Amino acid sequence: MSFYKEKTTLTSSSNDSRQLCDDIEKNINMLEEHFFHTEDLMKKELQFQDQKCVLLYLESLVKKEILQSSIIEPILAMQASEIEKTVHAAEIKTTSAILEAGKQLLDGFCVILIENNHQAYLASVGGIEGRATQEPDSERTIKSTHDGFVEDFSSNLHLLRKRIKSPQLKVKYYTIGSLTNTRVGIVYLENLANKKLVEEVERRLSSIEIDQLYLTGELEELIEDHPFSPFPQILTTERPDRAVSYLTEGKITIIVDGNPRVLVAPITFFAFYQASDDYSSRWMIGSFFRIIRIFSFIVTISLPAIYVAIVSFHSEVLPIGILYTIRTSLEYVPFPPFVEAVAMQIILELLKEASIRLPSPIAQTIGIVGGLVIGTAIVDAHIVSNMMIVIIGFTAIASFVAPINEMGTSVRLLGFPTMIAASLFGFFGIVFVLMLVFMHLSKLDSFGTPYFAPLAPFKKEDLKDTFIRLHILQLKTRPTDARPAYAKQLGRTRAWKKK
Repeated sequence: MSFYKEKTTLTSSSNDSRQLCDDIEKNINMLEEHFFHTEDLMKKELQFQDQKCVLLYLESLVKKEILQSSIIEPILAMQASEIEKTVHAAEIKTTSAILEAGKQLLDGFCVILIENNHQAYLASVGGIEGRATQEPDSERTIKSTHDGFVEDFSSNLHLLRKRIKSPQLKVKYYTIGSLTNTRVGIVYLENLANKKLVEEVERRLSSIEIDQLYLTGELEELIEDHPFSPFPQILTTERPDRAVSYLTEGKITIIVDGNPRVLVAPITFFAFYQASDDYSSRWMIGSFFRIIRIFSFIVTISLPAIYVAIVSFHSEVLPIGILYTIRTSLEYVPFPPFVEAVAMQIILELLKEASIRLPSPIAQTIGIVGGLVIGTAIVDAHIVSNMMIVIIGFTAIASFVAPINEMGTSVRLLGFPTMIAASLFGFFGIVFVLMLVFMHLSKLDSFGTPYFAPLAPFKKEDLKDTFIRLHILQLKTRPTDARPAYAKQLGRTRAWKKK
């Protein structure tokens, strides 16, 4: 019974509709009750104009040096007759609502209460420093920029505004989570982003009802179109240059406070195989590596399945020399090829997870030991064949080529049903599964944008930056997948002539 009483009290506090009055002690009590008498709600009594003045702040959210120099010392000096002119805060405002004062305390503000005054003064004294910007480990590049998003919302917005110095860069704030009150912001170019797309993103964000929101992954699941699809329909990135490039295409970036990863929508399948180095390198080099990445998608899904199908059903397709080598390596292996492939894929995932979770020195040891065990001991024990080690190793490398790790993981998962179909029906099973995969890709959409564009539906004008990247002078129009307000790009000419 006590549990339900506690839950009711919590809900009523989060919807506190009480107002401040002229009694300063009562105001202090109401704010303390609003925070359930938490011990990090600090109180400091001062005198201002011969009246009692009380500062309330959350110790864990303010920078005490700023509080002392900007609030306390000016009040003690009484530099002016009004509190707004006395304190030196970057932002100061007033309120008479307990709920609003509580929200501002949670945002790093200091509440100033004065005797015989029914209003509270809210002064900004936040400034707890977070992690410095650095290149994200999951999206490293060679020739592109080497900074990345961090956990601080303002810092992430600064990284975007530093690159797009235009008044048309617009930000809208939302608060999601009745307990966490997480700040979420959508960023887009006002003159470029499609109005219907902006309205749809706003509609989905404003309709969310949830107690807690911590991660961008949670928000991604709440707003994506097809939550049961293995393919990600919203791109997550820690690179500000990547986010800016999508903003200039008319897409929308979503920032979640406390997270170094931002969301980009809408997105297409081919965007997950594009990297920043494609545009910082010459167009032929960028196109070559992009073709390799897209080819790795087919390799990851089908290579183990092709091996299983050949060994189980279609050995006649191989030259006699290679066939003899495979048959020799399989002579003492007691398991069928399908069991070999599945076991090796699972071992690969175990090694990957272990290397991620462990500290770096231990992770390197795990990688070396795992490689030795898989490469020598497991083959010498005749548990798997040499050829299977080669196939799984090549498949793993192909899956790690994807610039966005989430897509590589999704593709590796799709390899399991492909191997099952190959073990049952051979090449026909592989073709059938691939057909289902491409049908599914053609059916998906992201915020109304076809996921497999520009192939389905076919758009010839967008092929210039899909499988290959043409010369920058030929990229005179934006991709039409986000339906931007205008497609033409300026500045794609050069006036000089070769002599």
